[in-house]
Amino acid sequence: MANGSRQAAWEFFGTELRRRREESGFTQVELGARVFVSGGYIGQFEQAIRKPQLDVARRIDETLQTDGIFERMWRKLIKDQTYTEYFSHAAELERLATEICEYAPAVVPGLLQTREYARAMFLAGNPLATDEYIEELIKGRVDRTQILKDATRPVYWVVLHETVLRTSVGGPAIMAHQLDHIAALMRQRTVLLQMLPFSAGAHPAMGKMMWLMEFEDAPPTVYTEGVFSGSLLDEPALVKRIRASYDHIRAAALSPEASLPLIESAAEDYRRCASSS
Repeated sequence: MANGSRQAAWEFFGTELRRRREESGFTQVELGARVFVSGGYIGQFEQAIRKPQLDVARRIDETLQTDGIFERMWRKLIKDQTYTEYFSHAAELERLATEICEYAPAVVPGLLQTREYARAMFLAGNPLATDEYIEELIKGRVDRTQILKDATRPVYWVVLHETVLRTSVGGPAIMAHQLDHIAALMRQRTVLLQMLPFSAGAHPAMGKMMWLMEFEDAPPTVYTEGVFSGSLLDEPALVKRIRASYDHIRAAALSPEASLPLIESAAEDYRRCASSS
């Protein structure tokens, strides 16, 4: 399903939600209270600004007695989308965020990846996949990076563990290009990036990626990811704890000014390796 058609389908979802809600005599606030979200969230669902999670769609069906129509529409729309089910909601929210703070313990974050690095990553995870399938995955990854080129792009703050620099993905030439790309984005002030060196030792999120998103008119959300799984968290107390962990990591990291030479040096090391092989 093309992006325009998918958006139109989500708009139909929202229109139908509003119609069913009004027929049942609920305000947005009243329905939100029944399905454990805010009235503002219901309004954003109805305007197709945000997409509900599956459990919310199910509770809407139960509350409005709609015989599962919203769950069925949700499943159809999720099935036809570009991203995996567990990441789809995060990808939608990413486009609405005013600030994104990310910690990457092992690989370059998707928003910073070059096509070649992304290809190497996808091939490593899908060694028997067709070229067409890999290209589809790459396109989805590259499409995400467009938000950093928009005039209204979010504030993007990233902390990379030094492991990211030292893990050769795709070979020396691809790594050199990837690190050059990150360095260029730093110089252009598109991303505020810090390196967490090996010398920093233990820290609050060892081996765990974290991705915090702030919004203009909605509570902050955290996305975490495991093996073929991901979770969106917006419970205030938990988000506060994760934000504290991120702040501790940021405090332990090198400054952006000290991080840039480290990245440039690693890129040069890969370049020399590529030219000698």
